[in-house]
Amino acid sequence: MKPLTLSGAGLGLRRALIPALESANNLAAIDFMEVAPENWLKLGGRYRQAFDRLAERFPVVLHGLSLSIGGPDPLNTDLIQSVKQFKQQYQCPLYTEHLSYCTDGGQLYDLMPIPFNSETAQHVITRVKQVQDILGERMALENASYYLRQPGSDMTELAFILTILDEADCFLHLDVNNVYVNSINHGYDARDFIQQLPTDRIVYGHIAGHEQKSEDLIIDTHGSDVIDPVWDLLNFSYQQHGVFPTLLERDFDFPELHDLLNEVQQIKHIQQQQKTHHVKSIA
Repeated sequence: MKPLTLSGAGLGLRRALIPALESANNLAAIDFMEVAPENWLKLGGRYRQAFDRLAERFPVVLHGLSLSIGGPDPLNTDLIQSVKQFKQQYQCPLYTEHLSYCTDGGQLYDLMPIPFNSETAQHVITRVKQVQDILGERMALENASYYLRQPGSDMTELAFILTILDEADCFLHLDVNNVYVNSINHGYDARDFIQQLPTDRIVYGHIAGHEQKSEDLIIDTHGSDVIDPVWDLLNFSYQQHGVFPTLLERDFDFPELHDLLNEVQQIKHIQQQQKTHHVKSIA
């Protein structure tokens, strides 16, 4: 297995990409991969065998989909225990989850936004502490995209995130595309948002494509190429906070592998431009 370190640029591992990844002659652009653990915990057969081979070559980050950290249902401690075992088995350097919820008496099959208020913040803080107690280490929360400010919100998104990071003592998984999407949809300054984030909490990042529905509506799809303003925002994030491990997300409408690798290489190029800034890695 690869040692417990993480730096550079990564690519999200999707089953549709496995044949191309395993037959590729050169994967030098990829420093690490990421999976949703829920999709792999009980998977066997040829896909699990392929995953095992790739996990021997690359560190694997776990980015959860169904913990529902902000949800009303009891925390799924069985899932957390399974994630912990999987993380230990494959020496995964980090577990992250979305700052959202996806269950309410049953699976909602989507990531739903939560109200930005002190009551919800305390609910999330309590649950994050539970997760971290079980894992025996800190997790990271990803800033989520959202399209409607929830009723009962009396805090800004930024203040809400800062409160949780501080009181739960967890890491931030900075999704740069989500910041861009939210800034357009909700009319705030993306650079100002990023500038006010705590540098010491940012350990991991995402970048992705989206779909422009109208001048003031963007949908976070992960189904297209990253656009220049998002690349620029990633560069700005590194300028403000130092270089952190960053992954390209692509969930459907996959181009040829070499096109994805070119985008991963673009992450590395921007990181190299900021090499005079502090470089972060997880160890």
